Formats: sequence, C-alpha cells, structure tokens
Amino acid sequence: MSLQTQDNARRGILADLIFGSRWMQLPLYLGLILAQAVYVVLFVKELWHLITDGLALGEQQIMLIVLGLIDVVMISNLLVMVIVGGYETFVSRLRLQGHPDQPEWLSHVNAGVLKVKLATAIIGISSIHLLKTFIAAGSIGALPVCGSLEAYQATAAIHEIMRAADAAANLANVKAACSHLSEAGVLWQTIIHSAFILSALGIAWTDRVMHQSGNGKAKAQAAH
Repeated sequence: MSLQTQDNARRGILADLIFGSRWMQLPLYLGLILAQAVYVVLFVKELWHLITDGLALGEQQIMLIVLGLIDVVMISNLLVMVIVGGYETFVSRLRLQGHPDQPEWLSHVNAGVLKVKLATAIIGISSIHLLKTFIAAGSIGALPVCGSLEAYQATAAIHEIMRAADAAANLANVKAACSHLSEAGVLWQTIIHSAFILSALGIAWTDRVMHQSGNGKAKAQAAH
C-alpha cells in the first residue's frame, strides 16, 4: 500500500469520526423531550387547579393563570422547534417527505430559518411575561404578584399572617412563592423585551442578506 493510499485512509477515518460526532447531540434532544413532558404535567396541574378553584379567584388572577398556561404552551412550541429543527439541521434527516403531519416550515428549514423562528418564539414568550407584568402593574409596591394558584393562595394568606406576632419571619416564607413588582423591574423587563425584538430583526436581516448573496453568486455562475 502506497503512502498516498495510507494517508487517504487516515483522512477518511478522521472525517468519519468528525462527521459521526454529530450523534453526540442525540441525548441532548432526548433530554429536551423529557423536559417537554415535564411542561405537559405542569400544564395539566395548573389547568386542573384553575377548573376546580376558578370560582374562588378574581378576574385578574384568572387572567394571570391563563397567561401562565399560554406561556407553557409557547415554551413547548419552542422546544418542538429546537428538537425537530435542530435534529433535522445538525444530526440527521427525519425523512418526513409526503407525511400528512409534516410541519410546513420543516421542508425548507436550515440554520438561518431555525434562528429566526427561535428568535420569534422567544419574543412571543417575552411578550406573555411582559403582558402579565402590565396586568399586575397596579400592585407595584403592594402585594406580591403571583402567577400560579398556589402562589395566589399564599398571597391571600398574607393579610392573616401580618396580624400574627411573628409576621416578619412568616411573611418572608409566604412571599418566596411570588415575585414583587417595582418600577425599575418593569422598566428593565421592557428594555430586555425590546432587545429581543432588535436581536430578532438583526438575525432576520442578516439571514436575508446572506440569502440574497447566495442567490447572486448562483446566478453569476449560471450566466457563465
């Protein structure tokens, strides 16, 4: 065997090893599937509490809990895009051509399209959180803002706890389930949401420029 043949064989083994390393991402995507199952359990739990105890809640608290459910759904959508799109782009083809349930975007998915869709999904999730903040903006400097039924019930118990002798110690434990609103917190949340929007616009613009550049090179080569 010549030296050239041996060198080509070594390069082939190295190339196969590097290319096969993409399968190391498979456990990561399987882990995301398990994370999505946890979100399904959380959604069912919150929905059951809303159905069984909904009559005891106020309109604002019901709206906050419903927004929390929507938040879980949008995070689940984000997980689906990462799992399906990431596996299709970086690991292996799913071979779903002609499948009646194939997502429309999967037929033309690539790294650029996936980044834009992920950025859009993150903006949607951030919008839900910001909407929850604006709904509860009237409680700035007052009671904690709670997004789950358990946290709401803990908030309702604050009035009783404040009358107790050890109010300071117990109040800290109850408020641990909730988050306080402040003007600075609302401002920073709005700024972060705006940064997400600008980042998504930048990603979309960059992907468009690269796509146009690729089409221009292809047309130039075809002309020659």
